[in-house]
Amino acid sequence: MHESLEAIKDFHINENMSIKELVNQMADSWGFTAEKIVKGVDILKKMVDDKQCVKFLSFPACIVATGTRGIIMEIMKRRIADVVVTTCGTLDHDLARCWKNYYKGSFDLDDRTLHRKKLNRLGNILVPNDSYGIIIEQKMQELLSALWSEGVREISSRELCREIGLRLCKEDSILYWAAKNNIPTYIPGLTDGAVGYQIWLFSQDHKLKIDVLKDEQELNDLIFDSKKTGALVIGGGISKHHVIWWNQFRGGLDYAVYITTAVEWDGSLSGAQVREAISWGKVKETAKRVTIEGDATGALPLMIAAIINDAKNG
Repeated sequence: MHESLEAIKDFHINENMSIKELVNQMADSWGFTAEKIVKGVDILKKMVDDKQCVKFLSFPACIVATGTRGIIMEIMKRRIADVVVTTCGTLDHDLARCWKNYYKGSFDLDDRTLHRKKLNRLGNILVPNDSYGIIIEQKMQELLSALWSEGVREISSRELCREIGLRLCKEDSILYWAAKNNIPTYIPGLTDGAVGYQIWLFSQDHKLKIDVLKDEQELNDLIFDSKKTGALVIGGGISKHHVIWWNQFRGGLDYAVYITTAVEWDGSLSGAQVREAISWGKVKETAKRVTIEGDATGALPLMIAAIINDAKNG
């Protein structure tokens, strides 16, 4: 009676195994999330190989404070994504870490003691004041003053990201490689962070304006010029919503991979599964799709490494 069922197999690890081979074994081992990671890698590979597809990447700032920043950087460097939508905190962390270090910490540290030592805690990461607000203020005021002296009076978030990437960031950063490879980066919530605060501060003495509608016009044009679209959506919030919101106007995403730790039963966008977006027309009914429940700092390096490994040996 079980002839039609597929048996679960154990992992068999050896010292010469590639990352792609390890991921392939997940399909047979049938771990609880492993099966979804395998499916996610397969969808991403199809999305990357589809020359008609415009590939969106959406992610929250928190992972940029971790070593996963290097994975996002590799996505930019290797042009695995065509468009980025993220939050102001990404600009904060990417810029700051070009010049200063963040440090290993713990979720269990005494936050009152940390405050007295001028150490900010982001989960289990420690961010000293001089590694965040102070360096961001210094670099951003230099940049904004330079742009003003060059005659810039109005700028979009995409244009600002490019200037930060080219003028302030180093080669081991997300914004540098996005700018270098002409990958547009949009920040729909630009004022919600240290970089945004510095723009506001500068505007008190200089009538500099942020043209958010220019960003939206570009996204509009990009969406309607696309034959197909796909998205790797990490986490939730405004960056996730902006990607799926615009894609509803062309009938939805053709490919969608979500990675999230949030639950769906509280009704939040962050926890909403891909299938919910189908009801809104933000993801096509026929789309190749998967929701991977898990921490992106663990899942994403494995998935992107498997794609790069597959491309190298393909």
